Amino acid sequence: MSLPFKFLPFLFILFFSSSLAIPLSYNVLSFGARPDGRTDSVKSFLAAWAKACGSAEAAIIYVPPGRYLLRNVVFQGQCKNNDITIRIDGTLVAPADYHVIGNAENWILFEHVSGVSINGGVLDGQGAGLWACKKSDNSNCPSGATTLRFSNSNNVVINGLASVDSQMFHIVINGCNDVKVQGVKVSAAGDSPNTDGIHVQSSIGVTILDSKIGTGDDCVSVGPGATNLWIENVACGPGHGISIGSLGKEQQEAGVQNVTVTSVTFTGTQNGVRIKSWGRTSSGFARNILFQHALMNNVDNPIIIDQNYCPDNENCPGQASRVKISNVIYQDIHGTSATEVGVKLDCSSKNPCTGISLEDVKLVYKNQPAEASCTNADGSASGFILPNSCLKT
Repeated sequence: MSLPFKFLPFLFILFFSSSLAIPLSYNVLSFGARPDGRTDSVKSFLAAWAKACGSAEAAIIYVPPGRYLLRNVVFQGQCKNNDITIRIDGTLVAPADYHVIGNAENWILFEHVSGVSINGGVLDGQGAGLWACKKSDNSNCPSGATTLRFSNSNNVVINGLASVDSQMFHIVINGCNDVKVQGVKVSAAGDSPNTDGIHVQSSIGVTILDSKIGTGDDCVSVGPGATNLWIENVACGPGHGISIGSLGKEQQEAGVQNVTVTSVTFTGTQNGVRIKSWGRTSSGFARNILFQHALMNNVDNPIIIDQNYCPDNENCPGQASRVKISNVIYQDIHGTSATEVGVKLDCSSKNPCTGISLEDVKLVYKNQPAEASCTNADGSASGFILPNSCLKT
């Protein structure tokens, strides 16, 4: 039986409106959050999260302008929908007393979530007090908290976020699939300890784009188990550069593979593009790595492989790294080195680097060609190469 014509427009409107359903919106102020920078708003943020996570429809959590004090907080999945946007127009502030979250490992943790996006906002870790404690050699300093961690999560977007003065790492992606980090700004003092900008480990399909990172440690660090990682248009400095590693800390360890670092700029950093591994036995590896279109501005070690990493000479002196480094391409790397040696490839005596390729590299030191140093490194060079290649062919 066909419906009367008069019902058809109603059905069309119903269908059209349902297909363009506006996501449910939850304002943290409605749950009691106070934008005064003094009142702990964790319960209010968790209440908004519970509503958004429990909704079967797409949801938005809105954080209006203001400063919101948060102790350490966990936003736990799994949720009833895969489309939650957290729109931040304000600043989330960690407690000024670093002891409050200093032993919590994470300040803001998202775990077992899917389809979560963070848009905008500032995360202020207020880490300067803890840095000072660590520099004073006080043995009672807490280890410090990572500002923002996504763990065991999928389809995550972090867009336009600023992270300042983290106690430890700023952003950590761990055990995740399909993560996009775009337009972020990360900043901490150049002498702040262990304040890595973005750390990726045990994750597949992470993309980092159009970001500016300056810290006291690596701008981007890549840990074991990172696969299909793409880093593009990142400005790094101050800091320790973009580092794959350290690898090989554990005897049984996942490898790193299929990494592209392209269109990046390093200014006044300790390193440019670096691969480092502990000088001891491990099943770890790094392979299929492309460093491409990199500009070095007064960088101490523009191109470096260090397979004799042994902090404080503990648990590794006299040993050789077993981490296998292979198929690494350095393409269109140019600029100025702050030291005489612009290319240093210090590979393992027990497991030499193989398949290293230098293509169109030009590095100078005080307006003269920089030097190159290679140990146990096999590969080839092509195009314009300065300094002259020291690779075994």
